Amino acid sequence: MEFACSHVVCNWRPESVTEGEMRQSKGLNQGFSSTLSCGLSRTHSEHPYDNRIAVIPEPVPSLTPPPVPPRRSIQKKHLRPISLPPPLPPREPEGKEETCLKANVNVVSLRIGSLVDISKASSIQSSQKPVYCGRCRAVMSSVSTSQTNSNTTAWCCEFCGNLNALSESELKLGRSPLWTPPGRDVLYVDDETDDDYVNLEDMLVVFCVDISGSMSVTSEVSPGNSMRSPTYVSRLQAVQEALQMALSSLQKSSPHRRVAIVTFNDEVTVYGDGTGVPLSLRDWALVDYDHVLEQGEKYCTPHCIAETFQSLMQRVKELREHGATALGPAALISIAMASQFTGSKVIICTDGRANIGLGQLEPESPSSPPPSLYFYNKLASHAAEKGVIVSVMTFEGEDCRLAEVGKLADHTGGRINIVNIGTVATEIQTALADNVLATNVVATLLAPEGLYFPFEEDNHMLVREIGNVTGGVEITFQFAVKADKVDTFQIRDRVPFQLQLSFRTRDLKKVIRVITQQKRVTTSSWVWAGSLNMSVLGVHCAQLCARLTMEGRIQEAQRQLQAQQDLLKDISEQKPNPKEESIYGNWISTMTTICEDLTMDTQKEGRTSTTFTPSRASATGLSDEAAKVVYQLKRAQSVGENNEKAAILES
Repeated sequence: MEFACSHVVCNWRPESVTEGEMRQSKGLNQGFSSTLSCGLSRTHSEHPYDNRIAVIPEPVPSLTPPPVPPRRSIQKKHLRPISLPPPLPPREPEGKEETCLKANVNVVSLRIGSLVDISKASSIQSSQKPVYCGRCRAVMSSVSTSQTNSNTTAWCCEFCGNLNALSESELKLGRSPLWTPPGRDVLYVDDETDDDYVNLEDMLVVFCVDISGSMSVTSEVSPGNSMRSPTYVSRLQAVQEALQMALSSLQKSSPHRRVAIVTFNDEVTVYGDGTGVPLSLRDWALVDYDHVLEQGEKYCTPHCIAETFQSLMQRVKELREHGATALGPAALISIAMASQFTGSKVIICTDGRANIGLGQLEPESPSSPPPSLYFYNKLASHAAEKGVIVSVMTFEGEDCRLAEVGKLADHTGGRINIVNIGTVATEIQTALADNVLATNVVATLLAPEGLYFPFEEDNHMLVREIGNVTGGVEITFQFAVKADKVDTFQIRDRVPFQLQLSFRTRDLKKVIRVITQQKRVTTSSWVWAGSLNMSVLGVHCAQLCARLTMEGRIQEAQRQLQAQQDLLKDISEQKPNPKEESIYGNWISTMTTICEDLTMDTQKEGRTSTTFTPSRASATGLSDEAAKVVYQLKRAQSVGENNEKAAILES
């Protein structure tokens, strides 16, 4: 766990703070000493993250009363009623009381891709079972305090205050907390697997290829001259060449890998490993979810590519383009086939909008939500549950509604990109290189009662189902102290945080990784902008605002962007880092532009339709290019961890 701030800031509020309130807070703080313990003097402009802002001392009565002012003779004509209110202060010009959102610096980053790679973990492995709190399910760790007598052990949970007592009978079951937990980063590994033997290469790759009529569109790849004519290549020809390269690469590097091919136009054809009779789905079958799912799940297991290479190459060469685009049923049966093997991949390549069968994306009535919204969400959840990675690539210059189709990749850890004839082969190879490190990943983040997670949960426990994890996955959260608990936290010295990461490795081992850390709470210093971690804050801003945008919460995303932009500017002035400033600044600038464009589109459509719903229009109104960027920013990573990814987003 990596925190953006060195200690917990108690006084952050999610509400808007007016300038007048900020000035009032500063005025109240002038009663504090202007000299710090280190001898440095402070100015009257307190930093907004000073925890002492929330602590206002009670006025102390003076021992000597002030002198009584001289009495003046009162004349009746000047007598004023004592009930007359005091004169009003002069009004400030309108527009000065603008609201400003203060960015939350209580942010934690979790690099899940590194945490689930137990082969490189420096954690202490324990043969004991984790000891859970009976109330909040926190795990007893080295920061816990327990008392032991002859028969029982009592542990007061540091997160919820529950007193846990384990009897002698429980100790005999191997759940003995008599031993001191070995450390703050512990791996609990269950060596038992469901199968006696697991071949890590025994997985399936399904190439799901669009062969609709639009795949016949050609592009010039070699200009002509006086001696010869220019050379043109169709999209399908480019995909065929890319698939042949991918098959040759897999045969050499992973000969035991299983490979299958599925194509779609106005029907779905399952060639499998190319050795059998193709399975075709058409007409009514294209709209029957359960039927398509069943056909995929019971499809015969393809043989390894070492045995089927020639058959697959021949099937690829014979592909011809025609018809419509039944993308939804093809994606469903491909995922159903791949779900037979944990860690399998589905690579979808299309150049058009789904317009037939399940998940069709033709314009719907604005008065009702599109059925495709439910279909792609359901299919993405099913793929993540089965440990299948789905990558989606579309051709540039087309409107494939990537905002919706891209959910398949977003929920499963796959790639989302827009390709052309010259880059499709490289993108397929890159998608093949992404290996699943862990499946069924669930992250549980615990904090003491009184804390909560804005935009996530209103209590002190946050559970996030992540699903499949490949290398480089990083997620961020922000936390805050509830308003009625600020005083309670300010008298504490430290606050504990615990991450519980449960997952299954590629060899199907069940693992629970528990990391416990403590953060200081202080009322004697303020947060210096130069001490904040720009990397954690920049990644969090990108991920949060991209997620809010995809959910249609454009105004909230815009306010967060402005707040984070002001904070990052403050940090860069105190601790310049040109590389980080350039990348994170470009992320914020890109998201700001996308949100502004969506807002303008929303206003235009709102003026032309009485049944318009802004949230839906915001989610579906993204162009393919904008959707690709937003999805990439949802999975933004620290600059130092993945320079290549940062460079892609920067461009």
